[in-house]
Amino acid sequence: MKKQYPNQFARVGISDEAVLEKIRSSFETIFFDPEEKFFHEVDEDSACMVDTGNIDARTEGMSYGMMMCVQMDRKDLFDRLWQFSMRYMYQKSGKYEGYFAWSVDLTGKHNAEGPAPDGEEYFAMALFMAADRWGNGTGIFDYEARARDILRRCVHQDEMAPEGRAMWDPDNHLIRFVPEADFSDPSYHLPHFYQLFSERSDPEDRGFWKKAAEASRAYITLSADPVTGMSPEYAEYDGTPRFMFRKNFGYYSDAYRVAMNVALDTLWNGPTEGNAAAVTRLQDFFRGIPTEDYRAYQIDGTETEEPAMHPTAILSVLAAASIASRSAAADEYLLRFWELPLRKGKRRYYDNCLYFFCLMMLGGVYCPY
Repeated sequence: MKKQYPNQFARVGISDEAVLEKIRSSFETIFFDPEEKFFHEVDEDSACMVDTGNIDARTEGMSYGMMMCVQMDRKDLFDRLWQFSMRYMYQKSGKYEGYFAWSVDLTGKHNAEGPAPDGEEYFAMALFMAADRWGNGTGIFDYEARARDILRRCVHQDEMAPEGRAMWDPDNHLIRFVPEADFSDPSYHLPHFYQLFSERSDPEDRGFWKKAAEASRAYITLSADPVTGMSPEYAEYDGTPRFMFRKNFGYYSDAYRVAMNVALDTLWNGPTEGNAAAVTRLQDFFRGIPTEDYRAYQIDGTETEEPAMHPTAILSVLAAASIASRSAAADEYLLRFWELPLRKGKRRYYDNCLYFFCLMMLGGVYCPY
């Protein structure tokens, strides 16, 4: 691990050495602990990340796992995850040709055919980083060529596949919830990735990705509640919450990632005023609430009777937000997160993915290779 950014935990007295050891041990737990790992070997040359709450493999988790591996310099594990993704998830024909089925069972059988765009964008970024860190191979291991192909599909699928649809709206440059949708998911917006895509994608698409980065930063601000800073799970292109799937909750599982994304964009590219203000409001809202009391919320802060499904994820992203936040509570979240263990049990997959990403960025080792 090469530390390229400040150790944010030093603000609360935690040494670089202690932070690097915690990152190392957390990675070991996620990938190798007999009881708590969710890295699952499938074939001699392939493996998947298991959503332990649903017992499937998702493009979200596969691409997250690849990003973890490239950051931790584990090409062996990265290649096994990528092999599974290409062997069992990659679509070779039809309107989804070149995309990845978002959910498969642990044998690779498809649970769904359509893609989830957050998987594609993480796949592409992890592959570009792999190319820079380890160099390109051949076939599916020509990382940079595969990354460019994914991005080409994301922007031009309408032209490339019968009845296909791009993952980004060509007019407003916003990512769609799914290709068929004309609305978005604020947590899908990764302007820090698009900034790099504007340097690494096909030359003719680089202007598109630069505009996408600008549009996504503005959209994160637009869709965040002006009082609480909470982002909705799903939102119209004008930022208005769109209710689906979650009993009309606004701030729920997907939405937690927004603060994490703002933090990483700030770390890599500097602050965006509107988004810094949003995560400041978010930290101020949650200040003083114990982790075990986190609920599902409306984005105006109204509590529901539903406990938060992923309380570890909430505290993790609140701590990551300290990179961008101006809240007086920022250092409190760093200390609380430092004392928080990885989650155990059935729901550990999503919580511990976000936990690990937040730990890396706060420790200064989450780097844009």
